[in-house]
Amino acid sequence: MFGKKNGTVTEKEILAALSTVQEPELHHDLVSLRMIKDIHINGGQVAFTILLTTPACPLRGQMERESTEAVMAIPGVEQVVVKFDANVRSDERIVGRLQIPIKNIVAVASGKGGVGKSTVSVNLAVALAQQGAKVGILDADIYGPNIPTMMGLTADNLPDPVGGKLVPPMAYGVEVMSMGFLIPPGQAVIWRGPMLHGAIRQLFTDVAWGDLDYLIVDMPPGTGDATLTLAQSVPVTGGVIVSTPQDVALEDAEKGLVAFQKLQVPILGIVENMAGDIFGEGGGQRAAKRLKVEFLGRIYLDRAIREGGDSGRPVVALDPNNPQSESFQTLARVVAGRVSVANFQAAAAPQLKVI
Repeated sequence: MFGKKNGTVTEKEILAALSTVQEPELHHDLVSLRMIKDIHINGGQVAFTILLTTPACPLRGQMERESTEAVMAIPGVEQVVVKFDANVRSDERIVGRLQIPIKNIVAVASGKGGVGKSTVSVNLAVALAQQGAKVGILDADIYGPNIPTMMGLTADNLPDPVGGKLVPPMAYGVEVMSMGFLIPPGQAVIWRGPMLHGAIRQLFTDVAWGDLDYLIVDMPPGTGDATLTLAQSVPVTGGVIVSTPQDVALEDAEKGLVAFQKLQVPILGIVENMAGDIFGEGGGQRAAKRLKVEFLGRIYLDRAIREGGDSGRPVVALDPNNPQSESFQTLARVVAGRVSVANFQAAAAPQLKVI
């Protein structure tokens, strides 16, 4: 795994130094987490790679700085080069139950419609892909699917099936699947619970998904059959709750959060969307504090976000320098970090064995 020592500086010294550096979110050192690989020593020059738990790591800079400082403190070291690679941790329950090549499933939900949940889902998915992750988005809003429109896709973009499975089209580096590809435009879907249950499960199992680090699931508004079906059908790695800042929206968002908790879906946190003069700001952050969950970030109301969704060009792709695009990029890193922590904690938890 490691290169041979060369000169007066040794691998043992480097590993000892790096064992003092903690992964900021997992709270264990880089060496015990097996995050150090490919150490190369050339006299006083040292290079090594940190294997991140996600390419969208929110604290990459901190780890680079602290690792460099730790190794530079070794006598004889004159220069340190830190490289990065990533291996996204898997939610092991997914393969066990569904046998699909998806490492993590993140459900984006709200207690009511009109809070920009689909907008957050789309831009979160594209931002994760832009940062190097393999990403898909599943439109679980059977009654009002709009993800194809927001991603600039139609049924004409749907590739031919392979092996009896639907093949998701790709847009902005993201695999996309939705009932919107299968239902004629303008046609209403009137299904009862069992039909809805079957449709949502098939969108997971009867689709030829690629090897994905993250599947973002855009949930329908409310806390009805679709939420129950998702929780019962697939292991959800974590839920993201979207709300606007005003109190009435936060009351509904809290219902969505409580529904996830009752269904034993881990809560990654709350996103405050459409903040600004019209709706105010800070409500989502206050709600997160009161409900004792993470506040994931704030997105301000911006015409460019609405125009991007209407035109099928998400703002993070259309205008990456827009301040709200940067907020979505930050949100992607925070969500990816929370998923890594959730998987690490699940793996570290004691397993109950029945004898």
